[in-house]
Order: sequence, then structure tokens, then C-alpha cells
Amino acid sequence: MKRFLGILGVLGLSLMLVGCGNEGSSTSEKKEGNIVATTSQIGDALKIIGGDHLQVTTLMGPGVDPHLYKATQSDLTKLDGAEVIFYNGLHLEGQMQEIFDQMAEEKTVQAVAGKIDKAQLLADPKNATLHDPHIWFDIDLWKEVVNTICDTLVEEYPEHKDDFEANEEAYLAQLDELKQYTADRVQEIPAAQRILVTAHDAFNYFGKSQGFEVRGLQGLSTNSEYGVKDVQNMVDYLVENNIKSIFVESSVSDKAMKAVIEGAKEKGHSIVIGGQLFSDAMGAVGTEEGTYLGMYKHNVDTIVNSLK
Repeated sequence: MKRFLGILGVLGLSLMLVGCGNEGSSTSEKKEGNIVATTSQIGDALKIIGGDHLQVTTLMGPGVDPHLYKATQSDLTKLDGAEVIFYNGLHLEGQMQEIFDQMAEEKTVQAVAGKIDKAQLLADPKNATLHDPHIWFDIDLWKEVVNTICDTLVEEYPEHKDDFEANEEAYLAQLDELKQYTADRVQEIPAAQRILVTAHDAFNYFGKSQGFEVRGLQGLSTNSEYGVKDVQNMVDYLVENNIKSIFVESSVSDKAMKAVIEGAKEKGHSIVIGGQLFSDAMGAVGTEEGTYLGMYKHNVDTIVNSLK
């Protein structure tokens, strides 16, 4: 009941903010390029494509788990003041969906995964009606996201069309270079050793595109529960397949993975943490890992250096 009332309260506040934000507004007012993105991956693409024409605010920073994220009053104020809102979709920001639906009645609210052919998406193994939202780990799918972002910006700010499209073209070329870099590095790992074990199932798109078997202790969402049986099943899998290295994630507690290591130790099997991967969030602003290109490259190097 408390959770239900909390949702109603957030939605009520969002309605109030939308109402206040539209008082005295005029459709003839010149847009200022005020954009809000939910995740840092989306925000990074917006800053690259938008260049100097956009003021991009990202709600979720380093170490923030979008599966569990709840909008604050400050977030609602930012969303209300935005001219355009971009979010991932596919239930990644599940606790904010009703807010997006409400805001969409007043302004453009774009789910960047919304235009991807469903045939290219991976299904949720626990719910066939849902899809894996971690699309940024397939570079080809992320290129489609970049295209959707660019098309939306051109529609909203047509006066900057040439700049947006030039920035997009240059960025797509960088993504192609990253794809080739990844393919070259993955070849350093023998095929039989391409088994990626992480805290939750964030890397299935990476696994599919790069030929890895991927196992996560939790499901697609960190909101899913795991228990002693799940830990034991993971331990048994690691022992049976002689896996020596597993990975923790920057936005997920390492408590469960440490339990896995201890469980394997009790069976006489030594496992080490191969490194920390960026899954649902990127690195700190101003660092290489704080960009999509740098985050992805960090993950590739960490995985390859550990498993090869």
C-alpha cells in the first residue's frame, strides 16, 4: 500500500509540474535545446550528436541502477522543463514508465529502443512478453539508437539538421571502429573459454554479438530476487565447467558474487574476480569510461585480459 501511495504521489506531482510548466507558454517560443535523458549512455549520444546546440541533462549518473531507480522531485522538475525527453524503454526504467506516459501528452518523449525491429531483440527468458533492455551492448543495435536520436532531434530542431547529421555520421564511423576493435580482441580468447559470468543478465546482447556464453546470477533486472539455491546452482556450473574468473558490475552490489566465490572455495575450486564491468551505468563524468566508447572498450579489455 505504501508503494502504491508513493507512485500516486509522484504521478500527482508530475501532473502538477506539467500543469504549472504550461501556464502562459506559447507555441511560438523559440526552443532552447533543453533535453533530458535517463541513462548516461543515452545522454552521451545526445551530447555527441547535438554538439553545441543542446543542453543535455542526464538523470542517472555513475553507479546508478536504472532497474531500481525512482524519480525524485528534482527529476520531475527537470523532466517538466525539458523540451524533449529520451529514455531507453523495454522496461529498463520500469518505475518511471507512468511518468513518461504522462509527460508524452505534453511533449516529445522518445524511447530510443522503440524503433528497433522486435525480431532483433532478445526475449526475457522468464517472461516471453518482455525483451532484454540492455541493447547498448550490441553495437549494431546501438547504431540504430543513434539514428533514432538523430532523427528525433532533426524533427524537433530542423534548423540544425546539417550539424546533427554530420555529427551522427562521424559517430557511426567511431562505432564501426569500436566494433572492429572488439572483434579483434575477442579473437585472443580461445572459443572454449568465452564464458562470461556476471552479477545479472546485462550482457546477453554482447554475448550474442561476440560469441560468448553468458550467465548471470540474477535475471535481466536487478529487481529480481536470488536465493541460496541460485548461488549453489551458479557454483555448480562454475565447478563443472572449470571456470576460474567471474566479473562484478559497477552498479550492482558484489555481495552475491562474493558468496559464489566462497561457495566454490568450499568445493575446492578457486575463483577470482576478473574485474569490474560497466553494465547499466557508465563511469564517472570526465573519464574515458564516462563515455559509451570508453565504457565499452574498458569492458572488452577487462573481459579479454581476464579470460584469455
